[in-house]
Amino acid sequence: MEYRNLGASGLKVPVLSFGAGTFGGSGPLFSHWGTTDVEEARRLVDICIEAGVNLFDTADVYSNGASEEVLGQAIKDRRDAVLISTKASLPMGDGANDWGSSRSRLIRSVEAALKRLGTDHIDIFQLHAFDASTPVEEVVSTLDRLVQDGKLRYVGVSNFSGWQIMKSLAAADKYGWTRYVANQVYYSLVGRDYEWDLMPLGQDQGLGALVWSPLGWGRLTGRISREKPIPEGSRLHETADFGPPVEDELLYRVVDALEEIAAETGKTVPQVAINWLVSRPTVSSVIIGARNEEQLRQNLGAVGWSLSAAQIEKLDRASAVTAPYPHFPYRRQEGFARLNPPVAG
Repeated sequence: MEYRNLGASGLKVPVLSFGAGTFGGSGPLFSHWGTTDVEEARRLVDICIEAGVNLFDTADVYSNGASEEVLGQAIKDRRDAVLISTKASLPMGDGANDWGSSRSRLIRSVEAALKRLGTDHIDIFQLHAFDASTPVEEVVSTLDRLVQDGKLRYVGVSNFSGWQIMKSLAAADKYGWTRYVANQVYYSLVGRDYEWDLMPLGQDQGLGALVWSPLGWGRLTGRISREKPIPEGSRLHETADFGPPVEDELLYRVVDALEEIAAETGKTVPQVAINWLVSRPTVSSVIIGARNEEQLRQNLGAVGWSLSAAQIEKLDRASAVTAPYPHFPYRRQEGFARLNPPVAG
């Protein structure tokens, strides 16, 4: 397993990490992700650690805290062998202070997460969404205090826009508070919006990407193509509206290319899709999920080999879409392109 620095920090993380959203699944979304119990979770954690995957990602909202609880029990007695990443800010109740990133909410959220996980510290703590109702100074100073208290090691964000990240980093730099070093983002061959603003920002400001849903919300599994509609038992029938939208023609174009390369390499469609992501700029780790041992072992096979330059070019071409404003002039007009060259890949 290859390890990379998490952004501009000294923390080494594996290029593949495990998403524990399937642990303890309940509710209209998470029950469709998976319902892994503690015994099954221990087995999946065993397989991950054997393969060098020692980073496990969860969040308080995953099944209302059940994911953190199951993960905590699955890693019991081997806490020092793993890294825990979790998130907070999304609603955990109907009360006025049960959502957001206020000082009160963050302190309560961290204390609750530590209890559910059965640990005294969280290795990577991320804000699950931007809270426009709380001053960034209050948010960043609270995170800094939690780091100084030893309850958090590193901090980051998820689902933030570029200006929201930069405003927060400006406050951290002004007052000498702990900076964000992680950005947990949606990024896949059928969802490359990360590249327009957040990737250049990450490269410039030292934020490592922790990629969620690398298979495009379950669309790049090899079970969907032009000739194969969404299978009857697919979770997409119930969960598609929760995730990022994908136009059919883009999906089919990407799957066509993935199937060609899978045949050339002897790998599976998901393995090729994940391998492409591992090679992208600013990516520190790609978060893989699995409802069972077979899925996990297949996803672990996405690393340890490399796509050729021609294969990467084929995937780049198949997944390319028209850049949104103000980016398209820089892609189409020579004068603009000289002013703002693309991120090196």
